[in-house]
Amino acid sequence: MILDGKALSEKRLEILKEQIEDAGLYPHLATVLVGQDPASQMYVRMKHRACERVGIGSVGIELPAEATTQEVLAAVNRLNNDCDIAGILVQLPLPARVDTERVIEAVLPAKDVDGFHPTNLGKLFSGHPAFVPCTPQGIMTILAEYGIETEGKNAVVVGRSVDVGRPMAALLLNANATVTICHSKTQNLPAIMRQADILVSAIGRANFVRADMVKEGAVVVDVGINHDENGKLCGDVDFEAVKEKASAITPVPGGVGPMTIATLMENTFRAARANSCTRVL
Repeated sequence: MILDGKALSEKRLEILKEQIEDAGLYPHLATVLVGQDPASQMYVRMKHRACERVGIGSVGIELPAEATTQEVLAAVNRLNNDCDIAGILVQLPLPARVDTERVIEAVLPAKDVDGFHPTNLGKLFSGHPAFVPCTPQGIMTILAEYGIETEGKNAVVVGRSVDVGRPMAALLLNANATVTICHSKTQNLPAIMRQADILVSAIGRANFVRADMVKEGAVVVDVGINHDENGKLCGDVDFEAVKEKASAITPVPGGVGPMTIATLMENTFRAARANSCTRVL
């Protein structure tokens, strides 16, 4: 079974558009882009196009690559104080000269539609999530849509990043799976992966996951966005080989990526509905 994230995202965005119209709201999402990294510019454009599609206003703040941490913080603070802005997204990665942690912590938790603020991550890990990082939440939506049971299943997450791996593990744990997180220092990684009923790869290595690393009938979720030796877009998973062994698998492209953007739109609408904007000094 191919877990079609693109088709599901189209469905979710249409539902969201109707919900926004029915609510009589006109939410606004602000993006903060520092520098001119082509990939970051492309991702921001995709997010703005999604906003336009569902009836969310979008504001793009662009700062030069030479911007200081203080200049980025000042831009975030202006958005915090703008009651017309429901959600704030700081496009990562930021240039090395900018203190990413300080910038993330500067975003008001109530406007943190990326779910990266320590307050929102803490709520997720406590089992009472508010805003959840979009990629892991999008994956949970895919699993629910396709009727994939998580309770009591062995789930293995390969990758421990704060934006994907760790929150993914927390969501699966909250959904009563038994969760193992693997990373670059994990010993006997293939053996651990073969135990997974649900395998989520967010390691960022092209075609790393081979068929011999996957349990027969496992559900395989590929978060990777890579390019192979021929320059072709691919995920972490050797799709053609693994699909013959897995019971369900996400493709790249067309799997997790579209659901990440759909979830961002849903988070922005949730922020708008809960909007209790006050000025921050």
